[in-house]
Amino acid sequence: MTTPAVAYCEAAPFGRMALLATDAGLTALLFASQVELPPETRAAPGQALAAEGARQLLEYLAGERTTFDLSIDWNTMPPAQAAVLKLVNQIPYGQVRTYGEIAVALGKPGASRAVGNANARNPLPLIIPCHRVMGADGGLRGYGGPGGIPTKAWLLQFEGALLVP
Repeated sequence: MTTPAVAYCEAAPFGRMALLATDAGLTALLFASQVELPPETRAAPGQALAAEGARQLLEYLAGERTTFDLSIDWNTMPPAQAAVLKLVNQIPYGQVRTYGEIAVALGKPGASRAVGNANARNPLPLIIPCHRVMGADGGLRGYGGPGGIPTKAWLLQFEGALLVP
């Protein structure tokens, strides 16, 4: 397996982040607050994509971008997880869907828990917007990125999808 290219960016509220990519697409977004980040690469296949991903991520967190125009290497995920996250990736900025709605769109109406499990292992949080998936009652059920549920609430409020009194 080819070592992925790595590009760094730093932005509030997440601090230092690393985007990993192969020539087939992005493979992971890592947060320094959660894991030790790999060394930055200079000329690995996928380097331009990793750098572009970092640039677009900074634009998103600055409120200048609402969609990402980036290739994702779906082959780095188990097929069932990739199927879920492809649907999650289609949720528009500022909107939310429930785990049940994603399960229905997947053709498996009883698979809400499996949708939640796939989201919990999302290798590209923020870019694949798993923060836009909520419980059927509108409750926030979890977030694997730094800060957990408070970060999920912050992201939804940032996008205008969640109004906090």
